[in-house]
Formats: sequence, C-alpha cells, structure tokens
Amino acid sequence: MATLKVLVTGEDHAQGPEDADVTLVEYGDYECPHCGRAYPIVKQVQKHFGKRLRFVFRNFPLSEMHPHAEAAAEVAEFAGAQGKFWEMHDRLFENQERLGEALFLDLDKELKLSATAMRQALAQKTFEARVRADFTGGVRSGVNGTPTFFINGQRHNGSFDFDALVSAIQQVMITAKSA
Repeated sequence: MATLKVLVTGEDHAQGPEDADVTLVEYGDYECPHCGRAYPIVKQVQKHFGKRLRFVFRNFPLSEMHPHAEAAAEVAEFAGAQGKFWEMHDRLFENQERLGEALFLDLDKELKLSATAMRQALAQKTFEARVRADFTGGVRSGVNGTPTFFINGQRHNGSFDFDALVSAIQQVMITAKSA
C-alpha cells in the first residue's frame, strides 16, 4: 500500500485539530470533475467526524488535461497567503465550471483580495513553487490521478463516496485504539 511520503506540517492547509484521531489528506485538482464530486462528500465527512478529523488539501493540478488547474491552484495559494485559502478553495470548487481569469477576479472581489496583486502573482508565478512542491510530494507518494486520499498516511484505494470514506476512517480509528 502506498504511503504519504511528505508528512503533514504546519505549512499545509488544514482544517481540524492537529491532534485529531485521523488526518485525511486529499491531493486534488480544482478543474477535475471527480474532485468536484468529492468536494461536497469531504465536507459531509468532516461534519460527520467533527473534531476527530483533520483535513488537509494539497494541490495536484493535472495541467495537461485541465488548462485552468494550475492557475486555480496558484489563486488558492495567493488567497492562502492572505489567510483565505479555504474560502477560495471552496469557491473554486463551487464554481468549477467557470474556472478562468474572470472567475478569479470575481472571487478576489468577493473575498476582498487585490485583483492587481493576484494578477501580478500569476504573471510572476509567485506561488508556482508551492504548487509544484505539493505536486512533487504527491508523485513521490504514488499519486497518479485526482482525487487521491490518504488516511493517516496510508493511501485510500477505495471509492471516495461518503460511506466508503467514513468506513475507511472508522477502521483506522478502531485500529489506532486497539494498538
């Protein structure tokens, strides 16, 4: 079974307590239709487990198939540098069919971010290294498509529907308690 090669750190975008029973890591692509379907499911899983779950999102833009994925990841990182990663993350997935500069500018305005600074960051590739680091870590961990999930560092090879994720997370929780 593949394992997460880059451990979760304070540099990651995470929701939930550091000492949660389980950490769920997703390698995702904002333009990937499967990631778009996984987005509300992950929200449900987070609600189901509450403080027992920590969720981490890492960028894995499949730019050859999804022409807006890299820019969307960089826009999310731009927002993250201003403390608004999760707001941008959510809006990108919720508007997945409209990805592109017009949407990025609308979301910047909605989140009260500077459109000029965002354009400059994209032009200068300010956040490209951060996105590439996530991508490279994913490749090292055996990620070859999106979404790919890791539960407490072990790749989840099953379905990402709600019942399958909940079951896999519960199994990890049971195993951890008995260890």
